[in-house]
Amino acid sequence: MTANDKTDDKIACYTPTKGKGGATRIPRWKYDCVRRAILDVLDGMDDGQVVFKDLSGHVQDHLTSNQLAKLGSLGWHVTTVKLSMEVDGELERVPRKTPQTLRKTA
Repeated sequence: MTANDKTDDKIACYTPTKGKGGATRIPRWKYDCVRRAILDVLDGMDDGQVVFKDLSGHVQDHLTSNQLAKLGSLGWHVTTVKLSMEVDGELERVPRKTPQTLRKTA
């Protein structure tokens, strides 16, 4: 199953962490909103990479105040969507780079 699974207009988000089964389901609009912001952040970076600990701050800059108010916990949603995007092959962690750094897959 991937983030494209749909149940009652919710997205099933999975984690790449071994041994962590099951899915976290979030409203489709929240997934789409945060996913688009993550991609926009990466597109706007000179090297196409972002340090994970800075991602939520960058995503916040790409969302409207209305979206932020309705979203709830920004950090939780960014992490959930980021992990699901890794499972779906849209994002990857840059190997041998600390702190954790993300980029779009080729």
